[in-house]
Amino acid sequence: MDRGVSTVGPQNRRVLARRSAALRPAVRLGPLFWLLAGLGGCSLFQAPLKYRGQSVTSDQLKQLVPGTTTEADVSALLGTPTNEGLFDANRWAYMGQITRSRIGRFPGVVHQDVVVLTFNDAGVLEKVQHLDKKQAVQVGMAAGATPSPGGSASFFQQLIGNVGRYTPAPLPTAGAGTGGLAGGLPASAMTPVP
Repeated sequence: MDRGVSTVGPQNRRVLARRSAALRPAVRLGPLFWLLAGLGGCSLFQAPLKYRGQSVTSDQLKQLVPGTTTEADVSALLGTPTNEGLFDANRWAYMGQITRSRIGRFPGVVHQDVVVLTFNDAGVLEKVQHLDKKQAVQVGMAAGATPSPGGSASFFQQLIGNVGRYTPAPLPTAGAGTGGLAGGLPASAMTPVP
């Protein structure tokens, strides 16, 4: 065989031309695919952060001095607490949380902090506790369901609905003044005139 002479006939050239033409869009789109796959992890495509509650900054924490700061000072600086103690009105809590939606739109906690302030009976700050996500306690959900009134209706009952519950309004009697046959006239007006 001579190396300078092509052994591909005209029929084979047409087949090769068709195959290469079919591959051209895939070759063009290949780099675009890899570029988009690489950008998938960038923050450009991440869900936005959601801020919940009241976060207390470190500058605000420095202004809270136990023994001198009063409830009025704290209210002026931080605003109304997120939670006042249920059994002790002298415990105030300021809770803040930053979340981001994750797979399946379930919120994932990015940052969480709780500041618990304890006051004495005179309304003066006694203690400042700063808790973060590390001190959080996971609470499990209680198994079971809360019963609701009305019971459960079957598919057929839901489909039919109010059939059988229909009660027609009573027909008005003549002279009752409700627009019956007499047009709302009293009964004496319906007697024949001699």
